[in-house]
Amino acid sequence: MIIKNALIFTLDRGFVPGDIAVKNGRFADISDSEATDPEIFDAGGDYLIPGLVDVHFHGCGGYDFSDGTKEALHTLGAYEAKCGVTSICPASMTLPEETLLAICETAASYRAETEALPLSRLCGVHLEGPFIARSKKGAQNPDYIHAADVPMFHKLQAAAQGLVRLITVAPEAPAAMDFIRELHGEVHISLGHTGCDYDTATEAFACGADHVTHFFNAMPPFTHRAPGLIGAAFDAGHVMPELICDGIHIAPSAVRVAFALFGPERLILISDSMRAAGMPDGSYTLGGLPVNVTGNLATLEDGTIAGSVTNLMDCMRTTVSMGLPLEAAVRCASYNPAKSIGVSDVCGSIEPGKYADCVLLSKKDLSTQAVILKGSLLE
Repeated sequence: MIIKNALIFTLDRGFVPGDIAVKNGRFADISDSEATDPEIFDAGGDYLIPGLVDVHFHGCGGYDFSDGTKEALHTLGAYEAKCGVTSICPASMTLPEETLLAICETAASYRAETEALPLSRLCGVHLEGPFIARSKKGAQNPDYIHAADVPMFHKLQAAAQGLVRLITVAPEAPAAMDFIRELHGEVHISLGHTGCDYDTATEAFACGADHVTHFFNAMPPFTHRAPGLIGAAFDAGHVMPELICDGIHIAPSAVRVAFALFGPERLILISDSMRAAGMPDGSYTLGGLPVNVTGNLATLEDGTIAGSVTNLMDCMRTTVSMGLPLEAAVRCASYNPAKSIGVSDVCGSIEPGKYADCVLLSKKDLSTQAVILKGSLLE
């Protein structure tokens, strides 16, 4: 396939008019295929962006990753693919060890069986808990919060056949700092659901943590004498924070502040969506807890925000509506998340050799015109 007449997103030059070839499911140099490939896809001068990469979402279409079934994963993969989110690293919740083991085993089996299907590519697993702080549990079930446990992580990783790429940890939790020191070379460690102070967060980043879970949410606020995790993340240049830009979790001004502080090279857009994404208003569950959904707002019975009901593509569009450049929003929803979990060598940007996953967006209103997944046009 030759994709012609597109405004192609590039990491260093923004949108550039041009053509790109697709060969054997990968992007290829246009000069290698132009004369021989009979299949032409005319982009009509619209934006061609990489397929998005969501490294923190729980569910959609009525299903949740923590359901631990292949049916749930199939629904997630189909829904996200249609949205243009072509690589997914779904997040579990704070649950019993036996449940987490079953979730990991199912993910590994599902990935092996569906690699060739027209579904979003399962590129990792995010363990959001159980090694978190009770003081900032958010919508997590406190009954299953667990001290940081290296042997337990190794059991989960073995069950997932190495698929766990990200884990959320509260650095003040029992044994957490030793956990970070020992495992940072095996998995990306994110600080989150934490009440830690600046010094504790700084130590954790020095020990190898390199990610922050849903920045601003489930952590102490930044103040001029107690900068906390927010200030520590800014000072640690290797750290990449997540942002939920659904218009509910973070005020537009705070989103703009985050971009001013960290720049488009470090921020990661996530959806943190739960099973109600793509579904009507009503009653749902998240991590076994009841959730009420009205419009774009999902809450527990006590009013705590319980994830989002917005997919990552719409979060990216919302970011643009908040006054951020499209180029920045695209990078933060594609290349940055891929980089943050160590898969940017195969996805997250439109470059020869990478998976041929991309999305055509209208120049007029950023609506999705087409999704190309695994080198084929998604129907």
